[in-house]
Amino acid sequence: MSTHIARPVVVDSWAQKSAVKNVTLVLGLVVLTAICAQVSIPLPHTDVPLTLQTFAVLGGAAAVGAQRAVIAQTLYVGLALLGVPVLAEGSAGKDVVFGVTGGYLVGFIAASYVVGRIAQRGATHNVASTALAYVAGSAVIYTLGVGWLAHSTGMTISAAITAGMTPFLIGDALKALVAGAALPAAWKLANK
Repeated sequence: MSTHIARPVVVDSWAQKSAVKNVTLVLGLVVLTAICAQVSIPLPHTDVPLTLQTFAVLGGAAAVGAQRAVIAQTLYVGLALLGVPVLAEGSAGKDVVFGVTGGYLVGFIAASYVVGRIAQRGATHNVASTALAYVAGSAVIYTLGVGWLAHSTGMTISAAITAGMTPFLIGDALKALVAGAALPAAWKLANK
């Protein structure tokens, strides 16, 4: 059992914790994820579009911490299940949530926990550790997303990796670098 005490995440350095702040942060992350989902580029040879969702999911988790990020992503997926058009290209509904990209959506929730916990251990204070937290979160999303893609389409794991991971690696590396620079910069601003 770990006795490690969670450090505050960057948003907690700006104001004291409160129920209103927590609700605002959760709802803000849901909205940010939905907006980033609409930045969607269909790619040839795959049913998985290129979006900015992972930037919102992972960057948001690093900024707000595990608990709020998990609640936000669970709410995001729940809204999609209820038919609210928050997913890529304004899609929604159980057929989409449980469709070929469903594993990525579940991965958003799991990765939010992982990255949020890493952030709560102080990893977002420098570029390298923030980028590594982003990479860890991406690995969680890809593991669940590619696995579900293979299962739901009947693809081999190799084919699912080719369709559901390989086309996104360069973009995710760029997002990791941006997040790696943004969060430490936010800490510097917060500490002034």
